[in-house]
Amino acid sequence: MTRIALDAMGGDYAPIEIVRGARDAAHELGVQIILVGDRDKIQRELDGDDVGGLISIVHASEVVGMDEHPVSAIRKKKDSSIVVATQLVKEGAADAVVSAGSTGAQMASSLLILGRIAGVDRPAISTLLPTAGGVVALLDVGANVDCRPQHLKQFAVMGSLYAEKILGLPNPKVGLLNIGAEETKGNELTLAAYNLLKETNINFIGNIEGRDLFLGTGDVVVCDGFVGNVVLKSAEGLAMSILGMFQQELGRLEDILGRERIMHIMGGFKRRMDYAEYGGAPLLGVDGVSVISHGSSRARAIKNAVRVAKETVEQGLVQAIKVSLEKEIVKGGDW
Repeated sequence: MTRIALDAMGGDYAPIEIVRGARDAAHELGVQIILVGDRDKIQRELDGDDVGGLISIVHASEVVGMDEHPVSAIRKKKDSSIVVATQLVKEGAADAVVSAGSTGAQMASSLLILGRIAGVDRPAISTLLPTAGGVVALLDVGANVDCRPQHLKQFAVMGSLYAEKILGLPNPKVGLLNIGAEETKGNELTLAAYNLLKETNINFIGNIEGRDLFLGTGDVVVCDGFVGNVVLKSAEGLAMSILGMFQQELGRLEDILGRERIMHIMGGFKRRMDYAEYGGAPLLGVDGVSVISHGSSRARAIKNAVRVAKETVEQGLVQAIKVSLEKEIVKGGDW
């Protein structure tokens, strides 16, 4: 049975929503949850419901705040919930760590405790964005604001495996986010990255423009973390704006379609746009499963983040990345 170390103190609604999400995950997914954090606070929210012994608690006396410098905080707060949870994975007491706390702190603890996979220069954060035909995996979305061409190549290889193993997409289409579809378009980074991506064994389909990102043109799209984070935040704001306008327009049709029909349409639309449906994304490139969840995650998002962690473990994504990168290193080239 998959064992998930869940940072109970990380996120805007910790520990209440984290504990609720843990209970839902244990009930629905059949995983063992190790809640890491202040034992008294967790126990108070758990209220004796350990879901048939599937939920346990490991005490951690400290918490890394969102405003703290990630690396400094990780080194100073050895008994913080994210450090203890990540250490459980390193020691083999858990198969994955999940947190909705400081992304920087989770990245730092994953790098310092779990380490990088051989051949990976920079781990990447991948997120799923809704498209007309499903979802697209975009990476990096904030881990690396400055990148070199070989970093984008590594992101592409890892993102392709993520789409194949976790999203169930055979031979996923991988694109490079750029200002034009032509091979000659872009800045120094994308021009050089394009040439490197052509040399890989992945299904590289060339450049993808921003307007095509949400049309399902590619299954995986790579970019540097600065651009990716701007795209992600812009998409979140646009989704909220569109949802508000959509609600206004549908309200005028309520007398024609009926309230029940309107609510059904709105429910489907909101689910496709809601980050809570996707839960979280694994930090690709570290030697262990570390799933990053949104800071505003409530119970449903936490449950889905645990689901992502479970699938990542069971599909052997980390090992698949290791094997793939070993082949690239043996093949040689600018890796």
